[in-house]
Amino acid sequence: MPVILEACNLNKSFGAVTAAVELNARIEQDSVVGLIGSNGAGKTTFINMVTGYLTPSSGQILYQGRDITGMPPRSITQLGICRSFQIPQLFNTLSVLENLAIGVGIAARSARTRRGAAAAERGRSEADQLVDRFNLSGYRTQAAGLLPEGVRKLLDIAMAVAGSPRVLLLDEPTSGVSAEEKFRLMDMVMGALKAEGVTVLFVEHDMDVVSRYTHRVLAFYEGRIIADGDPDTVLEDPEVRRYVIGEQIHAARRETAGAAR
Repeated sequence: MPVILEACNLNKSFGAVTAAVELNARIEQDSVVGLIGSNGAGKTTFINMVTGYLTPSSGQILYQGRDITGMPPRSITQLGICRSFQIPQLFNTLSVLENLAIGVGIAARSARTRRGAAAAERGRSEADQLVDRFNLSGYRTQAAGLLPEGVRKLLDIAMAVAGSPRVLLLDEPTSGVSAEEKFRLMDMVMGALKAEGVTVLFVEHDMDVVSRYTHRVLAFYEGRIIADGDPDTVLEDPEVRRYVIGEQIHAARRETAGAAR
């Protein structure tokens, strides 16, 4: 498959703090890539650099061969790279349908610039389609601020999809979602994105979600990528098990619990 997104020797420092060190990754079109690592490992820093919310200290980001390093978030979104957030970014006093209509309207203004005025003729009908596609019909008129957390996550992702992305980056899509809801949410999201031919990168701490939905995994530790490969290989990597999954910590806890008995 062709490479749609490439990170080349990315570095990012905040004063004396180094958040990313020589990050290199080639993301193939139509793939689903999981980003794993403990808090502060560099996953969100990587997403923020790709989407323009942070400018790398050095290195390049290429999208379809074009250098997009340091471009502002709006320009990157207009090119077809969209994202959702760990904490949903919604208009809390507006309804689900109104939120999606705003997302469609923003994308339509970009479409006028890229492909002519005819591409902007979407409006409310496309917002309605997103409501149906993400199974939000039961919440259509409900204010976003009153939604259950899992539904807020779903709406935030639907807002990102309103931008017609070719690449979508999701920051902890199942964070705050109950164990009973997480697979239902991911099934719905991944099914909708597959139908649209979207390349997906998502940050996730739940290894069951990672192993079930990804084609490839990038494991981060202290700002570096320490493993890159298919889920089975990466999740069995000794360094990943030690620094990301925390195998030794879990083993120590089991031994402590056994001794207490």
